[in-house]
Amino acid sequence: MSDMITADLVDLDLTADTKEAATRSLAERLVAAGRVTDLDGFLADVAARELQMPTGLDGGIGIPHCRSEHVTEPSLAFGRSAAKVDFGAPDGPADLIFLIAAPAGADSDHLTILSALARRLMDGDFTGALRSADDAEYVAALIRGDVEPSAEPQTAAAPETPGVASSSGAAATNPPADEPFRIVAVTSCPTGIAHTYMAAESLQRAAADKGIELTVETQGSAGFTRIDPSVIAAADAVIFAHDVEVREKERFAGKPTVDVGVKAGINRPDELIDEVRGKAARGEATAPAAGGGVPMDKGAGANDHFGTKLRKWLMTGVSYMVPFVAAGGLLIALSFAVGGYEIVNAKSVVDHFDWADKASWAALMFQIGAGAFSFLIPVLAGFIAYGMADRPGLVPGFVGGYIAVTIKAGFLGGLIAGLIAGAVVLAIQKVHVHKTLRGVMPVVVIPLVSSIVVGFLMFVVIGKPIASAQKGMTDWLSSLSGANAIILGVILGLMMCFDLGGPVNKVAYAFATGGIAVTNPTPGALKIMAAVMAAGMVPPLAMALATVVRGKLFTEEERENGKAAWVLGASFISEGAIPFAAADPLRVIPSSMVGGAVTGALAMAFGNTLRAPHGGIFVVPLIGKPFLYLIAIAAGTAVSAGLVILLKGLRKTPEAAPAEAAPSPAEAKVPVAA
Repeated sequence: MSDMITADLVDLDLTADTKEAATRSLAERLVAAGRVTDLDGFLADVAARELQMPTGLDGGIGIPHCRSEHVTEPSLAFGRSAAKVDFGAPDGPADLIFLIAAPAGADSDHLTILSALARRLMDGDFTGALRSADDAEYVAALIRGDVEPSAEPQTAAAPETPGVASSSGAAATNPPADEPFRIVAVTSCPTGIAHTYMAAESLQRAAADKGIELTVETQGSAGFTRIDPSVIAAADAVIFAHDVEVREKERFAGKPTVDVGVKAGINRPDELIDEVRGKAARGEATAPAAGGGVPMDKGAGANDHFGTKLRKWLMTGVSYMVPFVAAGGLLIALSFAVGGYEIVNAKSVVDHFDWADKASWAALMFQIGAGAFSFLIPVLAGFIAYGMADRPGLVPGFVGGYIAVTIKAGFLGGLIAGLIAGAVVLAIQKVHVHKTLRGVMPVVVIPLVSSIVVGFLMFVVIGKPIASAQKGMTDWLSSLSGANAIILGVILGLMMCFDLGGPVNKVAYAFATGGIAVTNPTPGALKIMAAVMAAGMVPPLAMALATVVRGKLFTEEERENGKAAWVLGASFISEGAIPFAAADPLRVIPSSMVGGAVTGALAMAFGNTLRAPHGGIFVVPLIGKPFLYLIAIAAGTAVSAGLVILLKGLRKTPEAAPAEAAPSPAEAKVPVAA
């Protein structure tokens, strides 16, 4: 921190009258100090940042900033302009101008320091001292935090701190309640350096004046620490002040929410707090998050156990892989339906395509689908590594996944390659390097070193054993028949229905799709895919059937959900049963698992095959022995529906049933006690 700004980077008599001239004047000081290597290149990066959003703030502050490859170390130049310079602030031009220069790969420690400066700009004493000081050395020390603002009088022109309620204003009209109102907030800006933290500080100050508990998650360039789930659960409302997408936004669903740009968080925090309190008073809330699906949370919490972290990492890879599976698999399945299985031997459509020939269209769909399939393992590996180490993990992860495809290590190879890539990157990031190398670490050193290490391990050390294990497993699955195949069908059916789209469900699904993600999948892999999709359709179909057969056992809300469950189940969306499982898990989930096991076993016994990874009943024409396949689904659906009706009926007396035919809204939302 001591060398981020020095006296030679302070200009107390800045004469420029435009933001371009002011930025250039301050940038020239950075060049003279050896902190910027290319003046024009750096100014181009600053200008590009300005195009994203003006960097002027209410209160006479301009804060142009960027991350640039032309910056050698995190630096800050300060200028004070008597003429004032227009940086696009709503209240007019700025007299205090801070030029923040961060290397392209600025480390988190220095970005944290920059965020601290941004927060101090919300302090009227701090900005007042900058306006009244006449010594560059003192100003540099003040900005660094080496000294506190002196007691010397501020100039009359010093504006009131923007966006901060005075103790006699908002606080007086909003006295603290016995039970404080709780708000959680997220702030973020395109570069994650200044506005992110200034909005957080402004919101926190306004909330403190109003006697409100406010917790902010700053999603800045230095990464972010997730608000504890228990804090989110206890919050009464949510404020999003952001100019880039809020990461893991679904965590905050179901609460009164105000969603604005980051500048609004800086300039009018009181209005935002009042607005969200009004929404809470009126009972306005966002739609509840869809439960049970693929977790959107890409990262593991710092306090998670290793098993929890591993599950999150793997689920990250699977969640990004699934769209490739769906697109590629359905295209390949459609190509077989149009052109037959021999379409795999068609010539490239680049060299031969006849607009009037259906075989050419079939070949086109097959080759596009095969192209999508070729990304499955690299995407799986790349995003497992991403879940572990963020963006630096992508390159070695994709490289490792590609090598897994090259050596025929398959799904298992991609999984291991992703874990290795993430671990290697995390290890490299722990190595302390000189500050001159920090700027090139994420864009040169980490991708280079990690790719070499992962490539060596996959090609030379562990790749061949993994490929042998993958081949052995594939050959074993292909050889399954009779009782063994039926047992596998039972296991897969139980997994698909255990958590209805959650991690166990996705493991079974990824296992099945990994088997067909090749040009010529084995018969065993096709049977597994058929059993998995059939079993996954059972839970929502069974709940829909049960609400029709014995509607009095279900609330009005559940009966409405049952209508949608018909379509969801028919489309192979297991999550359609989640509303029922959430209300009565100890009856719905076991019933679903039994029905799924029956369907999986029957699909294996019937020898059904499937080349499409998704589609439900809409791809029945592509299924081997489609009539028997429908029988397997119907049987499992009937078993699950019968069991859930039986279990729900046992807990109710004949007298109670009529009374529950039309429950009150409050009763309909209370989970049934097991």
